[in-house]
Amino acid sequence: MTEPVRLNRFIASTGTCSRREADDLIAKGLVKVNGEVVMTMGSKVGRTDRVEVNGKRVVPADREYILLNKPKDTITTTDDEKGRTSVLDLLPEDEFRSLGLFPVGRLDRHTTGALLLTNDGDLAHRLMHPSYGVSKQYLVQTEKPVTEEDLQLLGKGIELEDGSAKADRVSYLEGDQRQLVMAIHEGRNRQVRRMIEAIGNAVTSLDRVRYAGLTTRGIRKGKWRRLSRKEVSSLYRQVKL
Repeated sequence: MTEPVRLNRFIASTGTCSRREADDLIAKGLVKVNGEVVMTMGSKVGRTDRVEVNGKRVVPADREYILLNKPKDTITTTDDEKGRTSVLDLLPEDEFRSLGLFPVGRLDRHTTGALLLTNDGDLAHRLMHPSYGVSKQYLVQTEKPVTEEDLQLLGKGIELEDGSAKADRVSYLEGDQRQLVMAIHEGRNRQVRRMIEAIGNAVTSLDRVRYAGLTTRGIRKGKWRRLSRKEVSSLYRQVKL
């Protein structure tokens, strides 16, 4: 950043939050520039300005985009007060800890697979927003066989406690009625597991193999890779940035 930029963009570039969320923080008087509270939308700052959010200084970070193949028994947070292993613990501390990386969305402790880590607040905000319909594909192993009728029900829609949910696509994996390939675009808490429970079954293994077109192919559990420029551009196009 060589030229002054809008304050909300500056804050987003630090990985603190998205531009929209930064606007809210500014409006609430929670942002200071060089020691003074700034509540004027459109204010501009430069790299040498001292910007504080909630009393903590924030600085722009070089943008990073990491695809992790999350293993079991890891927490999708930046840290954990109980001392459990978080997804950031799987990255080299000396290389990444100062960059403000955070996970885009959540996978529960026992769900494995594709998880994007970044410090790009604007991109992360849109990827997680349901209006952009980012696709997620899972391999689902169930306790009991899933009938053809239940398969159709998952595709048509099933009632959960927080409303109707349906799979965008769902099918058996190689004809095995205990293994499904399921794609959804919503990101509700434990959605796939709850959908399977709603048909009187249970998930014994859940692996997210594709997220927003990114796949875990070639990445072993617990390992990661940086996204290519082409992949980052594709993510931006998907969320109209």
